Amino acid sequence: MIAPPDHREEAAPIIITALLGKEDFAHFDGLRRAHFPPERNQLAAHLTMFHHLMPSLEAEIRQRLADETRRVPAPAARVVGLISLGRGTAFRIESLDLEMIRARLAAAFATLLLPQDAAPWRPHITVQNKVPPADAKALTMALQADFRPRPLAIAGLAAWWYRGGPWALISRHMFR
Repeated sequence: MIAPPDHREEAAPIIITALLGKEDFAHFDGLRRAHFPPERNQLAAHLTMFHHLMPSLEAEIRQRLADETRRVPAPAARVVGLISLGRGTAFRIESLDLEMIRARLAAAFATLLLPQDAAPWRPHITVQNKVPPADAKALTMALQADFRPRPLAIAGLAAWWYRGGPWALISRHMFR
């Protein structure tokens, strides 16, 4: 969900995500709506690359995301398994191309990264979180029963303002 812009955005941290292709987005967002506690589900399905960048980096982030996507083919990616989050469930994603993009961005912002973003990246799409561990384990097992690795369409990169609830779009940059 994209919240309408407001004037507090300048003080909000920035999140960077990879945008999913239309069919993959519909699939994972449907799972998220079905299994995420509705009172806590303020976001659509997403693949987070950075959780918290300084708002003062907005212009540089826009430029770097444009440079990473302009006239560039979409990166190859795969859904390769499930991850237990303890109190949730996610799909593990592999993409050497996305990892290289993230590494370039991390190098550019290295001295400004918080520990969560400086740590090794574990790309995933969360479809359930903040539920009792038994519920999370049951969903992970149910999804695992039918799981088969498959390609994942990555359509672009986006930057968002984080204000504690729904994110507000800053910019969207689509691959060729």
